[in-house]
Amino acid sequence: MAFVPFDDRDGWIWMDGDFVPWREAKTHVLTHALHYGSSVFEGERMYGGEIFKLTPHTERLKRSANLLDFDLPYSVAEIDAACEETCEKMGLSDCYVRPVAYRGPEQVSVSAQHNKTHVAIAVWEWPSYFDPETKAKGIRLEWAKWRRPDPMTAPSAAKAAGLYMICTMSKMAAEKRGYADAMMLDWRGYVAEATGANVFFVQDGVLHTPPVDAILDGITRQTVIEMAKAKGIEVVVRNILPEELAGFSECFVTGTAAEVTPVSEIGEYRFTPGALSLGLMEDYGRLVRGQL
Repeated sequence: MAFVPFDDRDGWIWMDGDFVPWREAKTHVLTHALHYGSSVFEGERMYGGEIFKLTPHTERLKRSANLLDFDLPYSVAEIDAACEETCEKMGLSDCYVRPVAYRGPEQVSVSAQHNKTHVAIAVWEWPSYFDPETKAKGIRLEWAKWRRPDPMTAPSAAKAAGLYMICTMSKMAAEKRGYADAMMLDWRGYVAEATGANVFFVQDGVLHTPPVDAILDGITRQTVIEMAKAKGIEVVVRNILPEELAGFSECFVTGTAAEVTPVSEIGEYRFTPGALSLGLMEDYGRLVRGQL
């Protein structure tokens, strides 16, 4: 598929209550968020005309903004409605949805006492992050150079743009070396998450996944835990050391973009996508399309 720049497309973007032609949806170069990272966002998917877990995503957007000490000028219900209206305006029933809230250009300084909060929503067609064949084989990850920060130094529970700087650096470095993504440790040296997805491991039919004390509590992660428990699969949430990966048979990552994607390799450790990983991948696909 030919590359199409995101600033040069047809369509509409919802900005502060109005629909703006896609190419005209711009903000000033002195926008506070550009200089100081005062922006939060969500990544959602619409399947068959319904945005999966829309309200939980919007509620997290609001919590993220509050953690960065600003309030959204719209209610959760208003943002939910705007997301749905934007999909309808674009004529899409299967798409990716990106709400973003950010401080504007009224004041350029570390302090943002006089900056307005803006909200925008863009949607676009985006098929599964990985093709079915790649998923079945499992993706390859390397270890990231950068670590997730101590939650006492950054609001790790927020889906904040500034926290993704090290994710961008880590994923780009991994891709240059032929990997699909990178696995990050937290500041203590425990396994944390991939650059945009949570991680699960399988050992003797039991799921193991890191706690969310230093990582984002992904909505897909929550969904997979609920699905696993409903199937009678034990889920253990605990700190995991890198060397423990040698004892796991399967591994997969979860996220709105990645959905449920098996992993075949993390650095020196190897995994084989099996019944548990592939079964949850298939179940998740049915769930989001209302077939489960």
